[in-house]
Amino acid sequence: MMHPDEALFQNEKPYQVLPSCVHYAGSQKLMEKALLLQKEKNYKFHVTLDCEDGAKRGEEEAHIRMACSLIESPLNGGNATGIRIHEPSGSIWQKELEIIFDHKIKLPAFLVIPKSSSLEELKVVLETLKNVYQSQIPVHVLIETHGALKDVNKIAEHPLVETLDFGIMDFISAHHGAIAASNMKSPGQFDHVLLRRAKSEICSAALACGKVPVHNVSLSLKDPATVKNDALRARYEFGFLRMWSIHPSQIDPIIEAMSPTHEELHKAIEILIRAQDLSWAPIDYQGELCDRASYRIYWSLLKSAKMNGIPFSNEVLERFWSVH
Repeated sequence: MMHPDEALFQNEKPYQVLPSCVHYAGSQKLMEKALLLQKEKNYKFHVTLDCEDGAKRGEEEAHIRMACSLIESPLNGGNATGIRIHEPSGSIWQKELEIIFDHKIKLPAFLVIPKSSSLEELKVVLETLKNVYQSQIPVHVLIETHGALKDVNKIAEHPLVETLDFGIMDFISAHHGAIAASNMKSPGQFDHVLLRRAKSEICSAALACGKVPVHNVSLSLKDPATVKNDALRARYEFGFLRMWSIHPSQIDPIIEAMSPTHEELHKAIEILIRAQDLSWAPIDYQGELCDRASYRIYWSLLKSAKMNGIPFSNEVLERFWSVH
């Protein structure tokens, strides 16, 4: 039987599917705790070792050396850990890349680049990665300045870019009080027109280029229900497929909200099995027409569920993943 990726994406590359949660940790203690939790949860989420906000002034080199040692350590067993470096407008990032690529044993799964003011500024880092280090490590770009938002479509087109991440706190700060600080949290973060515009443009640019749009943090550290609701709004109102976590208590609510529901999965599995049995011809499902356009949607749901660790029956695993 033809595999869904072959049948449904004949003239285009299948969409990249990443874990729905990426957890940020800044200090060595929190990094180690995050990596242990990541292993405990079978690598259902990514970890970013934060060498920008996490590093003390004057200790940036020591901080990233520590982060690289964790990347190479047994704690990092799933190749699901990245590093956030400093912004392109400074000079620290150059030394950080030198240190990262000097560690030959194991490299980060991805690099996060913050605070680019334009595509041209970002390209200095991207070209260094490509030409100096011959790197194909995926790059996750924070969109948190006016200039980056202006260039967001061109940024999304760059082949090294894997995700576009909304940095809401710096983005609001860049408006110098025109957007109130209260809009960093819900409901304002979803309702303020300038923030809705930014989120919409980031999602549109990312999805048009096959990249993953990543939602900003939820500031609620002790209320999982609020975090889950933030993730649900991000997913279903805007199209974000991934979200930052800044506290271990946020990880499970984000994954739950960003993953397909059991009802969605049941429907997707029934439709895809019937469609595959009919060589992907259109079908009538409970009085509704389903064809390859809808099959792509349901196949994306299944891949997302698998990435997020939602269990499948053996029939589904054998059909769609055992051989491929």
